[in-house]
Amino acid sequence: MIKQPVINAINQQINAEIYSSYLYLSMRAYFESINLKGFSHWMYIQTQEEMIHSLKFYNFLIERGGKVLLGEIAAPKVEWNSPLAVLEDVYAHELKVTEMINNLVNLAISESDHASNAFLQWYVTEQVEEESSALDVLQKLKLIGDNPGALFLLDAELAKRIIGPNTILQIPLI
Repeated sequence: MIKQPVINAINQQINAEIYSSYLYLSMRAYFESINLKGFSHWMYIQTQEEMIHSLKFYNFLIERGGKVLLGEIAAPKVEWNSPLAVLEDVYAHELKVTEMINNLVNLAISESDHASNAFLQWYVTEQVEEESSALDVLQKLKLIGDNPGALFLLDAELAKRIIGPNTILQIPLI
């Protein structure tokens, strides 16, 4: 049986993952507003991945006999000064999510909740990928500087991103 502190923390994480999806959707709207369709597409994939992450937590909590309590989702930021500013925010946000996942792992360990700890290891690995992906785009934007031609090349590269089939298949339907 899953303990109440872990239930509470997972409910908070569900909310955080939904907020992440909402934030990335707002970032997508920003990129649409400045006609960077590849960046917009990249953010759309991020939006979908974060919602998938929230559903994985949701399903896990139900499978363990916990009660899902959905909380209020805060309004995300809606304006940025540049694509670079957006990616700086993406990277900082992913670092924050990593910290939250690590705190969940620490809680599962302290509660001797081996099932939750095992489940959370997927997220530990996923956050390595999330940070790396965000940092990759951020570093490219820093190299580009004020070169619009290079920005459009990066935009075209980002338009090719697809959501991984393993991400989708790992969500059990309840």
